[in-house]
Amino acid sequence: MSTGSTIQEGADTLASVRADHDCFGCGARNRIGLKLRFRPAGDGVSAAFTPAPEHQGYENVIHGGIISTLLDEAMAWAVATRGIWAVTGEMRVRFRHPLHVGEPVTASGSVVEERGRIVSAAGTIARDEDGATIASATGTFVRVDKETEAAWRARYLAARNGE
Repeated sequence: MSTGSTIQEGADTLASVRADHDCFGCGARNRIGLKLRFRPAGDGVSAAFTPAPEHQGYENVIHGGIISTLLDEAMAWAVATRGIWAVTGEMRVRFRHPLHVGEPVTASGSVVEERGRIVSAAGTIARDEDGATIASATGTFVRVDKETEAAWRARYLAARNGE
């Protein structure tokens, strides 16, 4: 059943997620991580990213694994902003144009459908200069069990008292 809802008010909002962890995509403590910061955008989320030389595969061309990570992270954040704690079960990526070192892009994600434990999402990376789609993805996310959800909420959400 598709919900069509947007980011939930009072749910696990982007502002309530702590950054003091080691996630490669969004953790502030990961010294080699991407340090992505997502914000609401339309019916999903988006984050700015400018790749550095350490993100390349072939000279001056960003590694496909980094591009895939950006897409996975965007979709996962879109799912999380629905108040759903889930992990990636499957992801399909389509690469359309190369991404070069120093080229600013925006990674976006949105939820497409929710069905029981399964959540479908979509992601896109667009070049800021001209809006060209660098890559797109679809993903299937699987809700975690209640015990894991409770542990993750305690670890990754700021306390309501302003922590």
